[in-house]
Amino acid sequence: MKYKLIKDNNPKLRKKSEEVLIPLSQEDKETLDFMLFYLKKSQDIEYAQKHNIRPGVGLAAPQLGILKRMFVIYYQVGENEYKIYQLVNPKIIAFSNQLATLEGGEGCLSVDAVHEGYVHRHNSIQLKAYDYYSKKDIIINADGYDAIVLQHEYDHLDGILFYDRIDKDNPKAIKKDEVIIK
Repeated sequence: MKYKLIKDNNPKLRKKSEEVLIPLSQEDKETLDFMLFYLKKSQDIEYAQKHNIRPGVGLAAPQLGILKRMFVIYYQVGENEYKIYQLVNPKIIAFSNQLATLEGGEGCLSVDAVHEGYVHRHNSIQLKAYDYYSKKDIIINADGYDAIVLQHEYDHLDGILFYDRIDKDNPKAIKKDEVIIK
């Protein structure tokens, strides 16, 4: 297979990714399509068990060892409704002061070890990017879980892993007025 998921002991995951040239190269299009395919398959329980992969809702190019500013989001939000983005050169252009955290903590396809503790992120963000899925420049206004997922993947583009954001001295501390997402 051309693409292989790398783990957090790989130094590439700690490097800052480069901007992507638009229009996209064929290679970049193929990478984005593979990333979406991988996320869809990871959420297919039968396929995931057969191929020993964990379910994921986001995947960044650096997780494939590709240091380009691209990531893909895919997860169900309604009966027949999905959040689907294939984002290129995303940039967070605004964010709330209010923080949010996932009650169960965060995980990552590139991180096998469990890291207990809260990851404090902005509860609301505004992000602009080129979306290969819709083939246009977009602005996303995201709150709560959606904002957390986008920020998690965005961090990968800067070489930051979720557990870098856990307070080592007080991993279960909740910030003032923080939203706890179940």
